[in-house]
Amino acid sequence: MGKQYAVFGAGEFGSSVATALQQLGWEIIVVDKDPEVIQEIADQVSYAVCADLDDPGVFEKLGLHDLDGVIISITERLETSIVVTMMCKEMGVPRILAKARNRTHEKILRSVGAHKVIFPEVEMGRRIAKYLAADNFLDWIELSPKYSLAEVNTPAKWCGRGLLELKVREKYHLNVIGIKRGDSVTIHIDPRQPLSADDILIVVGENEDLNILQE
Repeated sequence: MGKQYAVFGAGEFGSSVATALQQLGWEIIVVDKDPEVIQEIADQVSYAVCADLDDPGVFEKLGLHDLDGVIISITERLETSIVVTMMCKEMGVPRILAKARNRTHEKILRSVGAHKVIFPEVEMGRRIAKYLAADNFLDWIELSPKYSLAEVNTPAKWCGRGLLELKVREKYHLNVIGIKRGDSVTIHIDPRQPLSADDILIVVGENEDLNILQE
């Protein structure tokens, strides 16, 4: 059974997260004070509630005690985002993720109970920068300051040879965790099966080693 989450604030970021999680099979409650926004998203999530989050009584009615977590994507009203975070903490929500406008906002959100604070625009900017810098990679996802996951076309010199023969881990210090072939992805890789030029490799490793691979 999917998890149950509430998303406070149905702006562009909140709506995107809510619908994506709903599609994964989670039960999502979206809460926003704008009736037009609620009407637009109502058919895409489990529940869409129009409510004034500045009213403390709203939180009891929402039944936050039963949720696995909340996502607070309110940044245009700093006081509201802080109050919502604090109320969720007081009601024992086990996982609270909040979007911050700036570092000061981040510190306040953490101090009142947010378990994780994100800056979507900053993180997307960093990802795009990595993508542009990694010319030979189809995609690049930073897992930490040191490690990343990348999708790369099979290098020409690897074609016709298997991962076991290539000794990718020993020589390149990288792990191939999946292979895309057409519309399918396999994570059950036969290390002896020869790679083809059409294969897209999903690779995890240190950023330095990934940069060496693209060179």
